[in-house]
Amino acid sequence: MTIRSDRAGTEDMGTPLGGTEASHAVPPARTGESTPADLSAEQLLHAYSTGELSPVEAVDSVLERIDRDNPALNAFCLVRPEEAREAAHASARRWRRGEPVGKLDGVPASVKDIHLTKGWPTLKGSVTSSQEGPWEEDSPVVARMREHGAVFVGKTTTPELAWKGVTDGPLTGITRNPWDLSTTPGGSSGGSAAAVAAGMGPLSTGTDGGGSIRIPASFAGICGIKPTWGLVPHYPASPFGSLAHTGPMTRTVGDMALLLDVISGFDSRDWMAMPTPGHGLAEAGHGDDPRQMVRGMRIAYSPTLGGLSVDPEVARSVAEAVRVFEDLGARVEEADPGLPESMEEFHVLWYSGAAKATEKLTERERELQDPGLREIIEEGLTYSAQDYLTAMALRMAMGARMGRFHETYDLLLTPATPMVAFEAGLESPPESAGKRWTSWAGFSYPFNMTQQPAASVPCGFSGSGLPIGLQLVGPRHSDARVLRACRAFELARPWADHRP
Repeated sequence: MTIRSDRAGTEDMGTPLGGTEASHAVPPARTGESTPADLSAEQLLHAYSTGELSPVEAVDSVLERIDRDNPALNAFCLVRPEEAREAAHASARRWRRGEPVGKLDGVPASVKDIHLTKGWPTLKGSVTSSQEGPWEEDSPVVARMREHGAVFVGKTTTPELAWKGVTDGPLTGITRNPWDLSTTPGGSSGGSAAAVAAGMGPLSTGTDGGGSIRIPASFAGICGIKPTWGLVPHYPASPFGSLAHTGPMTRTVGDMALLLDVISGFDSRDWMAMPTPGHGLAEAGHGDDPRQMVRGMRIAYSPTLGGLSVDPEVARSVAEAVRVFEDLGARVEEADPGLPESMEEFHVLWYSGAAKATEKLTERERELQDPGLREIIEEGLTYSAQDYLTAMALRMAMGARMGRFHETYDLLLTPATPMVAFEAGLESPPESAGKRWTSWAGFSYPFNMTQQPAASVPCGFSGSGLPIGLQLVGPRHSDARVLRACRAFELARPWADHRP
């Protein structure tokens, strides 16, 4: 059916994120004088180019924010202020000469503690990881950011081996949501989400094997995209195979597109990496006419993706967000792709990967691991090659079904998560139907199975003031289309000034 709106065109395009109902009320934007830590990457770069601001001032502001807020949030597991300041001074000298390097020169950024970073330990959130090094290599995403002049301030927390949709573990403890410290920022890129939301650097990297960018983006009120698999090279290869994507986490769509543009492209160390895109992705996150960006698009809206339970506040906020696209001139219909139930097959692939990643550990080392991780490893060891191939067969069938679905629809819109952030330290909320995080992540992991680009952007707030995310899914290789739709929605429902 067509999604109808009682609102007339553009006159209330500036209405805050979720409309005016109490359950969607937006907390007031932060008041008082802003600091460089509150600026987007694009705003910082413009200020550098005009001389209004120096990279040194921006990095100092971010480091001050980290000093102030990280003890409560636990978003960073490693901070290197002196190295960051040294890099900021070098960037400032380049800007004074009129010779900035790349597209990110002087922008403070952080790296999820899954990506190799030269000179810094990469422990992957695990007490079983060696801290000795030597750490002599950047992963592709870090290498590209470094080449473009990003200033790395530190590494962000992740659950052990990035295995679950929340962020806590024996090595780094519990990471908390800046909107409400009693709640989780989601995971496994929860440290990156909390850092970006709190203004501890406008750019961060995330990985997503079953929702690990989109879940924390939704819970923490930022944006993040899981690109088409292979667009961003991954090295070392993930034990979770082609479920695992790398992508950007930012406060604005422009920053998200900019960072995706920087980190995309061929790297010989990833034997399955796609060629470097022939056009810039950064432009897809810009534009000032939202109608022009989505007019005529055929958009499907699936409020439950085949029957998932959704919190009423989330459902109302997402439905309101979907009506925005109709107001902008898109053709919107309620339609479901009819994906088969795939949780057990996802478990076969995911748990087998966890078992493979830890196969060389001693019994003593296993005893130190997250108890939940130990449980899925034990289950992963029970699967056969036939089980794995059966799961892959369903995955291929899901991909074919979504390919046919997108012959009719340019995009699919769903909730990013079925609820807002819940209590920190839990794998699942008490009311969840299952023990494992996958029991409530049914809007996210199917699109890891199909390898499609999928983004989460803020679309409202609960009555308790917690963010709600809208998921936008496109066919494989339509990353620019997803970014354009995100930008159109951002113009219609601005969110960047609403911060914890």
